[in-house]
Amino acid sequence: MKVLAVIDMQNDFIDGALGTKEAEAITGNVKAKIDQYLMEENTVLYTRDTHTEDYMNTQEGRNLPVPHCIKDTAGWELCEGVFVPGCKVIDKPSFGSLELAEYISSLEGIEEIELIGLCTDICVISNALILKASFPEIPVFVDPSCCAGVTPESHRNALEAMKMCQIKIREAD
Repeated sequence: MKVLAVIDMQNDFIDGALGTKEAEAITGNVKAKIDQYLMEENTVLYTRDTHTEDYMNTQEGRNLPVPHCIKDTAGWELCEGVFVPGCKVIDKPSFGSLELAEYISSLEGIEEIELIGLCTDICVISNALILKASFPEIPVFVDPSCCAGVTPESHRNALEAMKMCQIKIREAD
């Protein structure tokens, strides 16, 4: 079985408070990748960046003073058409999710893990490194055509950093 972790494909990261044209541009690729995994009867999981009204008083809020992904707001919601009902959603208060790794460890017969989503240079890389450390013998992949960073340059830098940590970067078809 393969596992697809869809990282933070939320409105605030696509066309909301922290949205970018690059994030908007990958949405179709993300939908196609999810459809492919489900058609092949693999597992699809989602993470959702989740903050509270007191976000600006947190360490992250002081370093990134842009309120975003506040629970139960439109920006917090997963992008329409990307979320598939019945799939597991893991809310996370920070960049990486230990709960994601814990949930994946409860699954049997995992052959590989793939990450897609936003932002390559923050949450995707954080989760990829956690998963690689948690499952050193399971190949971990990232598909750059289904990811976007804060900037195109930081996206490329994150991909290079992940390569150095033996995370496999999918090549374009």
